[in-house]
Amino acid sequence: MMNRRLALSLCIAMGWVSAAHAQSQIAYPHKPVKFVVAFAPGGPADIIARLLGQRLSENIGQPVVIENKAGAGGSLASGLVAKAPADGYTLMLNTSSYAVNASLSKNTSFDAEKDFVLASVVASSPNLLVAYPGLKAKNLQEIVVEAKSGKLNYGSAGAGTTPHLTAEYLFKVLGKVNVTHIPFQGAGPALAATMGGQVEMASVALPAAVEMVKGGKVRGLAVTSNKRVASMPDVPTVAESGFPGFEDYTWVGVFAPSKTSPEIVTYLNQEIGKILRTADFQAKLAGVGFEPVGGTPKEAGDYLKVEINKWAKIIKETGVKVD
Repeated sequence: MMNRRLALSLCIAMGWVSAAHAQSQIAYPHKPVKFVVAFAPGGPADIIARLLGQRLSENIGQPVVIENKAGAGGSLASGLVAKAPADGYTLMLNTSSYAVNASLSKNTSFDAEKDFVLASVVASSPNLLVAYPGLKAKNLQEIVVEAKSGKLNYGSAGAGTTPHLTAEYLFKVLGKVNVTHIPFQGAGPALAATMGGQVEMASVALPAAVEMVKGGKVRGLAVTSNKRVASMPDVPTVAESGFPGFEDYTWVGVFAPSKTSPEIVTYLNQEIGKILRTADFQAKLAGVGFEPVGGTPKEAGDYLKVEINKWAKIIKETGVKVD
């Protein structure tokens, strides 16, 4: 009898301890999650942030707040989020410009290889060259000819973005012409300037420009994928336009400060993966020119290392520098 009473007392005591422990271990997430977007509204990072944020909020039962912090080719947001608490509540949506800036930007307030973990590569898209509708040159080959005899310029989402490097490599290395780069704080502002004729062209990730091309607000010159995209079948590839073998893409990823617990990173990765595998979300991505990527946190980290090395070589070859 005494043994049974002792056992019961021990069970009750253990229950109290377990309850107290559970209360001290607050489940993630228990409050809103912030997506800090490294570029202005209307660009690829912003598009993905809003599509993903809505679905992620539904799945985790907490609001996902979007906050745009544009500047310095994405490095402004990186510097801010690197200093944020590593608790999973402040995340960054950035593009492949993050891999570029690891070599291009020497005076940043963060270490691209140490201060972040890439929780997931969400989606990727080819880049796109577009022109002011009134521009005399009608295609990429004519652009190169005109650039040899006159002065042309192009806008991008910012110095260090992959569309910027894509255009520099295309014009300077392959085309052997100088076209002046005008950096903006996102693809949206760059496209607006092109539409208004403030710049002759823009080099942006495709999703930001799809509707503008369809609506005739800007003219699609060439897409950097290995084949034409279904959403703009009349726009040729760069390879078709006289530069065979040329192919390039912009990707968007979810980053967390590097000291974020592996459990939270894994949780985020798995929740994002669930969303990417749904047919309706894939259809939404396709509608704006994106393809889902996904994969494990390790695969994302390995891919980031490859991208950092790849863009370091291109930066060296093009001679691009940030003032």
